[in-house]
Amino acid sequence: MLKTLKVSSLALAIGAGALLSVSGVTAVDANPVKLTYQEPDQAIIDIVDAAPSPGGSLSPDGDVLLVTGYPALPTIEDVAAEQLKLAGRRINPANYTVSQARYISELKLVDVDDGSELKIDGLPSDLKLLGVSWAPNGDYIAVAQQTVDSVDLWLIDVNAGTAKQWSSTPLNAVWGPRLEWRHDSSGLYSYTVAEGLAKPKPSNVPSGPVVTESAGRNAPARTYQDLLQNKTDEALFDYYFTSQIRFFAVNGDEQKLGPQAIYNGVSVSPSDDYLLVSHIKRPYSYAVPYYRFPETTMVWNQAGENVYTVVEQGLADNLPIAFDAVVQGRRSVQWRNDADATLVWAEATDKGDPAVEAEVRDQVFQQAAPFDAEPQKLIDLSKRLGRVLAADEETILIWERWWADRDEKLWLVDATSDAEPQLVWDRSWEDRYNDPGQPFTVDVNGRSLLHVQDGKVLLTGTGASPEGDRPFIDQFDLQSGEKERLWRSEAPYFERPVDLIDAVEMTFLTQREGVEDPADFFVRDVDDAELTALTETAHPMPHTKGITREMINYEREDGLAMSAELYLPAGYDKEKDGPLPTMIWAYPREYKSSSAAAQVSGSPYEFVRISYWGPQYLATQGYAVLANATMPIVGEGENRPNDTFIEQLVMNGRAAIKAGVDRGVTDPERVALGGHSYGAFMTANMLAHSDLFTTGIARSGAYNRSLTPFGFQREERTVWDDTDLYIGMSPFFHAHKINEPLLMIHGSNDNNSGTFPMQSERLYQAVKGLGGTARLVMLPHESHGYRARESVLHMLWEQTRWLDLYLKTEK
Repeated sequence: MLKTLKVSSLALAIGAGALLSVSGVTAVDANPVKLTYQEPDQAIIDIVDAAPSPGGSLSPDGDVLLVTGYPALPTIEDVAAEQLKLAGRRINPANYTVSQARYISELKLVDVDDGSELKIDGLPSDLKLLGVSWAPNGDYIAVAQQTVDSVDLWLIDVNAGTAKQWSSTPLNAVWGPRLEWRHDSSGLYSYTVAEGLAKPKPSNVPSGPVVTESAGRNAPARTYQDLLQNKTDEALFDYYFTSQIRFFAVNGDEQKLGPQAIYNGVSVSPSDDYLLVSHIKRPYSYAVPYYRFPETTMVWNQAGENVYTVVEQGLADNLPIAFDAVVQGRRSVQWRNDADATLVWAEATDKGDPAVEAEVRDQVFQQAAPFDAEPQKLIDLSKRLGRVLAADEETILIWERWWADRDEKLWLVDATSDAEPQLVWDRSWEDRYNDPGQPFTVDVNGRSLLHVQDGKVLLTGTGASPEGDRPFIDQFDLQSGEKERLWRSEAPYFERPVDLIDAVEMTFLTQREGVEDPADFFVRDVDDAELTALTETAHPMPHTKGITREMINYEREDGLAMSAELYLPAGYDKEKDGPLPTMIWAYPREYKSSSAAAQVSGSPYEFVRISYWGPQYLATQGYAVLANATMPIVGEGENRPNDTFIEQLVMNGRAAIKAGVDRGVTDPERVALGGHSYGAFMTANMLAHSDLFTTGIARSGAYNRSLTPFGFQREERTVWDDTDLYIGMSPFFHAHKINEPLLMIHGSNDNNSGTFPMQSERLYQAVKGLGGTARLVMLPHESHGYRARESVLHMLWEQTRWLDLYLKTEK
């Protein structure tokens, strides 16, 4: 039986026929509604329009901090610009860029020594930078400036404090701008728009049918978006993605290197003598994205001549869907950062298939210039190669990881010796409390090297603990495993190391924030415990200062520890105001152990920035909010998390509601659940399988798992492996049990794998056809995340209106 809520009369300007509101009755028109973009309360608008947090980049010598500022949301006119969807990429054909690229609108240089601002004269008045890159010597910064019809290369002279357009040759930035400096800082390599190509003329008149054929071999593929569809798409892909590699010298000279091709990788050797170049080739596929297309990786000399073909990888359209599946042959090819010109790569010994039993799954090799000797094996790995980082040939760190058991190993390798690699640590990467961190690097003549002193490295990590995240700096002995804590973030601030400035002076660039203090950049002297501010950021939304945030901990009925961030309205008095209507916002996550699932994340000392993307903004409207409520789905041992997905989901929801009720802030009869993407999937499932919540908000979700038959989220089984699992976890097949009002919002141009707009349309039709209460809002031109200011404001208006209607009810 469907729930009927008694609602008070609300003045809702929602457009004729969309929703009729009268005392005691709510009726939803069956016909689609034409509705102009609406705006929420001004307090919410001010949150949306608040300045985003600035970014920062330290010069290689540690002398100057580049501070980057970003604009507020673009307009719907910007988002609605022409877009091409080709082989899993979305591009703006007008200027050869990534579609709807986020850009930098402000630049500031700060002297690290005294905190003074350095001038930059000559920057474009309408700054829209898609990328910035320091020269290794710190004297220059290359930037890629976006215009309506091009991406132009500019050069900032840090010492002179001037900027100028470096070249009139337009860049090809369909992968994002590639700015690859030589280590001697004489110039950089980049992709430029190809010359002499004839632009394809799309025609509605086909030359024939589109035919794909299976030849009896396994070729599973997850549900991809924006794939090539026909010969016209192939021609457009060739036209826009073909580029020329070009060298831009600081003195203004330019040099073309190699032929025009679809380049998707260029990396200069530490010695500057060679380029590691990769390019995509035919045949293309209509079943998988560009990163599965055939690819050739080569080493060029400085003249752009191929001196060594590293690997020719064929079309990878038949990989297993398991997360540790990889292509056969050489992969993850890179320069060893400490050597002049030595390649490092991995090769799978199990055919790239995790289902194949093997003690050794990956082998890591290296090969030095001139690349005519046999490759040298560095190590056998029982898992997949993760990362390679070196200080010198005697000190090479190699990480390996495996998804299925969440295990990570770190090895210390001496390439000059026949000695066995030394295991540094073996741990679960799900275990945040015991994460040793990642090593700092130092810049030496443009080479980013592992910093090692007396066999010890410096590590930094989030410092997760039961009291919240407390970032740290440790000194770690690679041989003995002993560590010494040099520094740890202390209350009442949340401070995280960003970069190592000086390894001798032990100074670090950090970002520090407090509950009422936005994040700013500082110089932290660990030896002297001194802190020097480099930036000073004003509170971006002062009208929200009275909103309180508390990290709360609670348990679900099986004893699993859980947590959430509780936000309460400014001036709220529990004794006077009583329990509030409450929004719980969450995203399910899978774990292999209860201990990992129970670990706390976040910090009580982080800046209280009220989010419009999450639910925090609702605290301005009189709601209690449980944000980032943990929603763990655990599969211990041989059990898989999704085997008990629904049961655990309902336990999680019950525990979250009880946590708010126990504190006296939540009215259990007025609780909503919401989420985005997999959180939307969670919301629809919760409404279908429980009566815990009064209503739900589901954004950009997938609800019918038979439409993602080769796996979804972290599920590796196919629908044919376990049909009951797919049906049981699909709220679409349980739409007749969704007896609470459900608001669904979806971008009509969703680009995320599996969350086709059709998913929301079909669930809405099911709920509507079965007599349920639902509202479907399709946002024009929006992808999986919504970008346009008009779209975001309308989303917030819809959400707030919906909750006001179904939670602010007469008792």
